[in-house]
Amino acid sequence: MAGMASLAPLTVGFDLDMTLIDSRPGIRAAYEALIEETGAPIDVDVAVSRLGPPLEHELAQWVPAARVPGLATRYRELYPDHAIEPTRALPGAGEAVSAIRDAGGRVIVVTAKNEQHAKLHLAHLGIGPDAVIGRLWAEGKAEALRDHRASVYVGDHVGDVRGARAAGALALSVTTGPCDAEELRAAGADVVLDDLTAFPAWWEAFRAAR
Repeated sequence: MAGMASLAPLTVGFDLDMTLIDSRPGIRAAYEALIEETGAPIDVDVAVSRLGPPLEHELAQWVPAARVPGLATRYRELYPDHAIEPTRALPGAGEAVSAIRDAGGRVIVVTAKNEQHAKLHLAHLGIGPDAVIGRLWAEGKAEALRDHRASVYVGDHVGDVRGARAAGALALSVTTGPCDAEELRAAGADVVLDDLTAFPAWWEAFRAAR
């Protein structure tokens, strides 16, 4: 039975923003449209430098709590027209997904982003996961990772590390987001890579060791 279990397809989860995609130009454009329309006093440079937590967490840094729901709703309405086209895949993203698929594995994306917008980004960039689960953050990601039996979760933020560990998955971090290698290791990352270009070689070694 143990041998049969080891042959089961591996599922790898990925965060989205600053893990698979560089959404900073698109998010900047969406924030700028929101500011122009509403006058919200958001420092866009600061906001895009700390992507990871849910939108509402960021908006709460700039406006009274009563304004957050309305601004969040309007931002999400503006997002498809402003944020999808400028966003690009990060180096190695497509190759990482292909490496998993070529080995018979499954790929899921678990993100704090609105699920519809996540799917728009992935379709625009030609990245096709087996499932996309949105509006989950930090330990909240563990539910989706457990449901899909993910063995590995790849992210760029300490919140992603916490989600992986809560799910009992290996926490693989990349330093393409706001958290550096020291922060990620201190949070409990099992593996830290500079970016996803190093993922295929790591993946082969990981599979060989199982």
